[in-house]
Order: sequence, then C-alpha cells, then structure tokens
Amino acid sequence: MAGVSSESLSTALGQLEPTLPTASLSLAQELFSILAILDSSAGLRRSLTDPSRTGAEKSALVTALLKGKVSAEAETIVGRLAAARWSDARDLGDALETLAATVVIAVAENRSSSVSSGHSVSGLSALTTLENELFSFNQAVESSHEVQHALVEQQASEAAKVDLALKLVPGASQESQVLIRQAVVNPRGLKAVKLIERFANLAAARQQRWIADVTVSRPMDTAQLDRLQRGLNSLYGRELNVNVRVDPALIGGVRVQVGDEVVDASVMARLGELRRQLAG
Repeated sequence: MAGVSSESLSTALGQLEPTLPTASLSLAQELFSILAILDSSAGLRRSLTDPSRTGAEKSALVTALLKGKVSAEAETIVGRLAAARWSDARDLGDALETLAATVVIAVAENRSSSVSSGHSVSGLSALTTLENELFSFNQAVESSHEVQHALVEQQASEAAKVDLALKLVPGASQESQVLIRQAVVNPRGLKAVKLIERFANLAAARQQRWIADVTVSRPMDTAQLDRLQRGLNSLYGRELNVNVRVDPALIGGVRVQVGDEVVDASVMARLGELRRQLAG
C-alpha cells in the first residue's frame, strides 16, 4: 500500500488510537466480519472506493449496509474508512484488516492478567507473549506438510480447520486465537502463515510504544536514571523499558525516541536548528 492509500491508512490508525484503551475483542470480530462482506462483493468495494462519490455518500452507503447489524463503533470506523481516498479497491479491505488486527493487539496490550507471583503482566510483556504465540503457530505449521495441506483442504469445514489450528498452540491467549482463526478462515489470497506474520509484525511495531531509546552525552548515575525513568513513565502514562546509550557527539542534552516519536533536546540538535534558521 502506497501513496494516497498509505496516507488514508495512517489517518485511520490515528483516529482509531483514542478508542484502543477500551477496545474489545468483539469490536475486532465485527470488523473482521465486515471485511468478509467486503471481500465477497467486488461491486461493493468499487462503490466504497469510487473517486466520483463524495466521502459523505460513501459513508451513507456504509450506514445503509451496517445500521443496526453491528455496533455504532464498528459502523463509525468503517464509515470513516469508506470516506477516505484509496488508490485501489483492495486497499480498503487491507486497511480494515489492519485496523481489526490492531484492535486485537491493543486488547492484549491493555489486558492485565495475573501470574504466579501475583503481579500483573505489563503491556510490553503481553505483546511479547502474543507475538511469541503467533510465531509458535507459524513454526508448527511450517514444520508439517500434513498440517499445511489440511489448512487449505477445500473439502474440510472452516470449523475443522480452526480446531486444528488452535490445537497447534495449546493455551494460546484469546487474542492469539482470534488472529489465528482469521488467518485460517479468511487469509485473503495469502497462506495463513503469511497473514500471521503480518499480524506479528503489527504486534512488534506496537511493542515499540513501550520502549524508550535514550541517548545522552555522558554516563548517568543511578539517581539520574531513576529520575529519567519516573519522568518518562509520567510523560507517556505507562511503565516504559528504558534503554540508555552514551554518545559524546551530542555534547549535551538528551535524545529520546519512543515508537515513532522523537524528542531531541541535545545541544547538537539546537545548533542544527540554529544553522537551518541562519541558512533560511
């Protein structure tokens, strides 16, 4: 996905983000169900991506199709997608698949489950577990030609395929089960393992929200590290894993990257900004 479709997906992910702290698996399942409807009708996909229609007209079409059949939240998400611009009709489905998977991943991230010690699992740990479960599924499939054949056997029912797939990862979380079921039932022209790999990459990308890569000009003592940890946790509203690297080239200050967000308060950054202003 590139160009205008990539921009539309980025916008859609940004619009989805505020809803993710309270998102549910039922929402993700609704979005996957709507995706199946889109995939089953080329005419509907063309109508929802027709550049001659206004965004309002395409959103109205979504309302007519989904009103009363899904939650208002799912209807809103799909309506916004339809109102956006897409380079190719398939891109709309790809974007909806990404949003649905992102909801599943966020549910895992938000879940606080008990472990033997009585402590809760952090969002980072939960995401790591999800990624590992998806990886385990792919390993199990790729290690057996019989399983690969069974998962694409046309005579086998969807229920039988899902049952087999879930037996490959006993004890998998509900979130992993939802993604595995989707990959087996509706791989959308891909092998199930390829779609699972795509889902795992989304989980890995979301893990970066929990990791702060900090670059400083000189080593920090324990007290400074503690203050940095507390400050970053407060700033981002979650318990971050802080990785600190020393780079004397910074001269002074600090550079922090959490996910795609970069905060650069180093002397070199300020000098660079000054040079750009003088050059301008």
